[in-house]
Amino acid sequence: MDVFTWPLPVVLTLGFFLLGYLLGSIPFGLILTRAAGLGDVRKIGSGNIGATNVLRTGNKKLAAATLLLDALKGTLAVAIGAYFLGTVAQATGTYFLGPEAGIAAGFGAFLGHLFPVWLGFKGGKGIATYIGVLLGLAPLVVLVFAACWLIVAKVTRYSSLAALVATVLVPVVLLVAGYGRIGLLFVVLSVITWIKHRANIERLIAGTESRIGQKG
Repeated sequence: MDVFTWPLPVVLTLGFFLLGYLLGSIPFGLILTRAAGLGDVRKIGSGNIGATNVLRTGNKKLAAATLLLDALKGTLAVAIGAYFLGTVAQATGTYFLGPEAGIAAGFGAFLGHLFPVWLGFKGGKGIATYIGVLLGLAPLVVLVFAACWLIVAKVTRYSSLAALVATVLVPVVLLVAGYGRIGLLFVVLSVITWIKHRANIERLIAGTESRIGQKG
């Protein structure tokens, strides 16, 4: 069976995954630093395109903008899927995709940020986009992420550890709360997040990870 004979829900789900991927792969950190005349952010610090590495340029406003935009591209991908589903449901009386369009778009956006095609599949670590996708699919659970991050960061002063702990808690909360497929999506996103943070984990174990507010 070729792609032209696949059921419409499958084709649309794949389409939303691709749309999400293209949105997620927009490298805002790189775009903003270049626009500000700060050069290629991939050539400083960790070589990452995310907000944490943008902060190493010394421009806090640019780092905040990167964080916001990297999150919003995940939320936007989910929102576009949700809007389409609402339109189809209203026009046909059939909610035939369930939450799949939003889930597929969110997953695509997350992978797009981590593996952007424009940058040789070398992107960020995904925390901001993870939060953005969560905001689109389960807004109240963002408060769980935020509370967990704040508590762990306050106690340990490790931003990376706070984010990693939060990504463990989020899928547990989602599954216990009955979010089903969304919870399973975040199990996958959390596993990928931990893999992408393996260097941070090694430094945490070795006691060499930078703490919040620590000078280089």
